[in-house]
Amino acid sequence: MADNHEFSQEAFDRLQGEYDDLTTRGRIEIAKKIETARELGDLSENGDYHAAKEEQGKMEGRIAQLGALLLDATIVEVPTGIDEVTKGCVVSIRYEGDDDVEKFLIGSIEERREGVTVMSPGSPLGQALLGAKVDDTVGYEAPGGTLNVTVVAIES
Repeated sequence: MADNHEFSQEAFDRLQGEYDDLTTRGRIEIAKKIETARELGDLSENGDYHAAKEEQGKMEGRIAQLGALLLDATIVEVPTGIDEVTKGCVVSIRYEGDDDVEKFLIGSIEERREGVTVMSPGSPLGQALLGAKVDDTVGYEAPGGTLNVTVVAIES
């Protein structure tokens, strides 16, 4: 059974656009590169041909990945007016003993936003933060021992 992937409408549309672009324009361009490289002669020593075939393999891998994500996607509403850490929100935290505030989007890497690091809700810190409110301090197990963070702000 495949995993169900939850995306905001914005992330879903961006992924669908990338998939559509790769399966149309991308495939046409790579086919042209391969054809041009074939015309150069001996394929066993043709660096352009091998580079184009490698690029094609990577692109087809991304197409397969996107296809699987989109096939089992569920559109979820981005939380608004929230007072606790949930999937899809941006949380600002401060590590105990540190003055710097770090900002994270709790969710899938495919939900990424510019200027905000993505944190999986399944990671140790992500799990500890889920349900926390502003000014709550939560602890989680890291390789060096238990670390504590304080929730500074929560945004939609």
